[in-house]
Amino acid sequence: MQISAEPIIYGLIFVAVLVMVEGIYLTVFGKSISLNSKVNRRLEMLEKGGNREEVLEQLRKEMNQHINGAKFPLYSLLSEKAQKANIAFTPTQLIGVMCALSIMAYFGLTIGTAAAMPVRIVVALAMGFGGVYMWINNKAKKRLAMIEEQLPDAVELMVRSLRVGHPFSSAVNIVAREVPDPLGSEFGMIADESAYGREVSESLKDLAERMDMQDLRFLAVAVTIQQQSGGNLAEILDGLSKVIRARFKLFRRVKAITAEAKWSGMFLSAFPIVALIAIITIKPDYYDTVKETAVFIPACLAVAVFLFTNVIYMKIMVNIKV
Repeated sequence: MQISAEPIIYGLIFVAVLVMVEGIYLTVFGKSISLNSKVNRRLEMLEKGGNREEVLEQLRKEMNQHINGAKFPLYSLLSEKAQKANIAFTPTQLIGVMCALSIMAYFGLTIGTAAAMPVRIVVALAMGFGGVYMWINNKAKKRLAMIEEQLPDAVELMVRSLRVGHPFSSAVNIVAREVPDPLGSEFGMIADESAYGREVSESLKDLAERMDMQDLRFLAVAVTIQQQSGGNLAEILDGLSKVIRARFKLFRRVKAITAEAKWSGMFLSAFPIVALIAIITIKPDYYDTVKETAVFIPACLAVAVFLFTNVIYMKIMVNIKV
């Protein structure tokens, strides 16, 4: 039995691309850019001697650069995800990283496989650009999930600050000091913008729209209504924190209930591809007797369409809206 190593090499090169993009990111910006630090990045930049205005300008530049870079035809596919992930790479740097990883993947495929040049070029581009997209998408999901988890605690911290007599701007500043990233730096920018004269409600609205998060919209609307109509903001935010925490618990419960269905859908979607890779690896000549026939290509296209349709329907079936 002849075993082909090419599918394994493809997989190893793609994994290497994902590892390298994370390594490049941490090498360029250091561990402070990760979300594992207990001290948020804004405070670390200030502790290193950064001027408050310069730090705010740097963070705002990183925050807005991806939407401004959506004018690039290819980058427009990544801009929204990169904005939510708050990737510190500029659009030009990200495109450069994609190209560099594609070139490295091409050389890896040239050394490790016997595929034709057009195939190597297409696969290398798919690995370089697809790997960066997967990396950004994973960063965005992780960051949004952490913000959702931190938000109830941050609102409760503001409630306690308001009840002891602090103004709302001071309550936001306390959250900026006490809460780690990602929410700590976001509220730190709101506190800095407030110090330079911007309305806190406007900054909260911008944050909610940038993150596209309903709970942040609730917070922005609650603060705006209180500023315009008056009322006990501490009581309003206390009720809001309970609503946000209840929503979060409900999301977790739905996620737990649908976990089996999601994993079943993922398994059923991935099994045909894994089986195909296993067949090609274990017996590379398995399809030699039929691949020259007239129906082979149409049959492959039909299977690909059915597989794609299966993935879409599986995703729709387990995507429960709350």
